[in-house]
Amino acid sequence: MDLLEDDTPGRNEPEYTVSEISGAVKRTIEGEFGRVRIKGEVGRVMIARSGHVYLDLKDDRAVLASIIWKGQAAKLAVQPEEGMEVVAIGKLTTFPGQSKYQMVIEDIRPAGVGALMAMLEKRKKALEAEGLFDPARKKPIPYLPEIIGVITSPQGAVIRDILHRLRDRFPRKVLIWPVAVQGEGCAPQVTAAIEGFNAMTPGGSLPRPDLIIVARGGGSIEDLWGFNDESVARAAAASDIPLISAVGHETDTTLIDYVSDIRAPTPTAAAEIAVPVRLDLLATVDSYGARMAQALSGMVGARKQRLADLSRALPRASELTQTARQRFDLAGGRLDASLKAGTATKRLSFEKAASPLRPSILARQTERMTARLDQAGGRLAVALERRAERSRAQFDRVSGGLSLKGIQRDLGLQRDRLARATRTASQAGSIQVKSWRDQMEKLDRLRETLGYQATLERGYAVVWDGDKVVTNSTQAKKATTLEVQFKDARIPVGAAAKAAPKPKPSKPGQPGLFDD
Repeated sequence: MDLLEDDTPGRNEPEYTVSEISGAVKRTIEGEFGRVRIKGEVGRVMIARSGHVYLDLKDDRAVLASIIWKGQAAKLAVQPEEGMEVVAIGKLTTFPGQSKYQMVIEDIRPAGVGALMAMLEKRKKALEAEGLFDPARKKPIPYLPEIIGVITSPQGAVIRDILHRLRDRFPRKVLIWPVAVQGEGCAPQVTAAIEGFNAMTPGGSLPRPDLIIVARGGGSIEDLWGFNDESVARAAAASDIPLISAVGHETDTTLIDYVSDIRAPTPTAAAEIAVPVRLDLLATVDSYGARMAQALSGMVGARKQRLADLSRALPRASELTQTARQRFDLAGGRLDASLKAGTATKRLSFEKAASPLRPSILARQTERMTARLDQAGGRLAVALERRAERSRAQFDRVSGGLSLKGIQRDLGLQRDRLARATRTASQAGSIQVKSWRDQMEKLDRLRETLGYQATLERGYAVVWDGDKVVTNSTQAKKATTLEVQFKDARIPVGAAAKAAPKPKPSKPGQPGLFDD
């Protein structure tokens, strides 16, 4: 009854889980659309740490979330930027974690030339704002580089034109770094080549080039797009090696042209900028050599004429020395008289200095030294005797408590020590006595040298008034008896000479002044 009376409406809808619904929606979207091609404007762009690129494709009425996987993003020729009109190719799918649908992009391209030019203009303004186009930061090109690095495709006419032009103008060593000049691999390969040349070691086994040329032939903007990549522009701006860009024809302009140190209109023109013409340099050197020889010859001739003119105004050499020769003759005439007067002055000074000296002073000093020597010799003998007695007494005290063998051994040691001490004392005494004797002999020789007797030996004489030396005329006038002493005798002069007996020779070293 209860079942029949229940008036609750019946429910026969199928029941699904969330995952089942999400899976069904995913299959429906992927099966209905599959691979699609969508045109739109790039909105928000975000690069995750994993390398995946998340972006929005939008128009004026809707937004489509999109993703580019890391591996696919690295292969794109053009990286998406906000505001760019693009055509994206990929497939639609869902993301159950957020209940939304999205597009997995496999390839993305600008929607026509206008989009590319807009993106190029945007990059150009950003790099210019950073100062990468500033002429002040551009480096001068070396006049004659030893090694030139060329970044281009190894196939094609570009590398042949560069090598041919270098060979005609001035042959140089060339290092070629092969790269792709268009397509997806162009930008990363050109960037790696510029950085690779800068990383080389100067003077190494593979030397670093002095100049870099980045070259490519002409083409459409899509073909040259790799040289508009920001990484290529920044690598060229950061290059320590001067860089010439020669990408496309003269009317083609890329970002690398703005940051390079010099832009060449063509690859052939880049080779002409890189090196001068060798024949022109040789001709210039020859011209400079001829001009230098002519200038040198003219300068030598002018200096020679100037020297001749000056020499005529100068006096003769003999006339310049006449006055000096005359002064020399006058000085030579005065030299003999000056020498004699100087000698006489020095002799008088010596006699005045020697007159106060007395042999008695040396004799007294000699006697004192002799007395000190005798006294020291006497004390030495007494000291040796006392030392011997003390040693003998000590020996007797010690020998009482020793055995016969020990006594004999110690006796021998003491005897040796006594003998050595005796020899040492004797030697010391002999040395001291000899030293005093030598000193006394030196003093005696000094006495003889300083005594006036040595002066008499040289022909001088001494005038005596009794036992006093007469040194001036006043004393001579007052003297009662005068005697002149020569080296061998004293001779009276004047009235005393008649009454005086025949003089006896005086002994050397004993003048009458000291005779008792």
